[in-house]
Amino acid sequence: MPTLTVVIPVFIEAAQIRATLAALDRALEESSFEPDVLVVDDGSTDGTAEAIEAAGGATVCRQVNRGRFETRRAGIELARGEYCLLLDSRVRLDPGALRFVEEHLEPGREIWNGHVDIDREDGPYAVFWDVLTRRAFRTYFGEPRTTSFGLADFERFPKGTTCLFAPRAMLLEAFERFRSGYDDLRNANDDAPVLRSLAAVQPINISPGFRCTYSTRTELRGFLRHAFHRGTVFVDGHGRPESAWFPILIGLFVSSAGCVLVARRSPAVVVAAAAVAGAGGAALSLAERRPRDAATMAWVTPLYAAAHVAGMWRGLGLLVRARL
Repeated sequence: MPTLTVVIPVFIEAAQIRATLAALDRALEESSFEPDVLVVDDGSTDGTAEAIEAAGGATVCRQVNRGRFETRRAGIELARGEYCLLLDSRVRLDPGALRFVEEHLEPGREIWNGHVDIDREDGPYAVFWDVLTRRAFRTYFGEPRTTSFGLADFERFPKGTTCLFAPRAMLLEAFERFRSGYDDLRNANDDAPVLRSLAAVQPINISPGFRCTYSTRTELRGFLRHAFHRGTVFVDGHGRPESAWFPILIGLFVSSAGCVLVARRSPAVVVAAAAVAGAGGAALSLAERRPRDAATMAWVTPLYAAAHVAGMWRGLGLLVRARL
């Protein structure tokens, strides 16, 4: 019977963690893994650890705030299972997800990335993430199926450490090889570099059979903070020529700098830039054949774009500071 440690990094998620643990319990019950659940609390101040302990069934490890990368690594190092499942605190596994992975485990087919659905009932920000994700990875979402990808087609498939199953030994090696351009790993991209390292060892599998649902942030402040952080980690993860996103990153820096310079003389250019971003967001919803989402995308996209680009400039500053 294979052993499995579920590693859940948490930070101020008292409102979400119980639903995540309940869904995890159902998925574990339908599999024959010999499990243990390890929740690493990254310095929460809202009673997250107490909520987990009250729910029962999980071991809680507390640490001072060190960021998601170090929180995951701490969990993997403490894990006892042959396999690890990295699971974010806002992710609800489908009941049969782990049973599916178990039935398809074989040598050379041991890394599984979750098929993540966005819970659109969470509101307009969830709609934004759903449309953006499906358009960015339309190669897969246009025809969801059991498949795999490697370094050659890495950018064409959805991926993340949000829901990732892999042998513990492989994860330890991938985290050991990880390098960030930032001094403070709380700002690092803990996602793409780790997955690239895994994909260099063996293909990463993905399937609707290994499915989960992600609950997004529902308040504007949380959404903007998340967008700003994603801009910062985007620079760390893709600020290198080998990334397919590198030309887009450079283009965003150039266009945003030009926009700011012109806006000093003509503030109307800010309105024009927001209108262009909104039109682009609406166009994405139409391209995905979701015309009802066009209005939502039209006003959410400029907000996200502004916060994301601001985060990118912060990331550039962090890179320069680290190298100086």
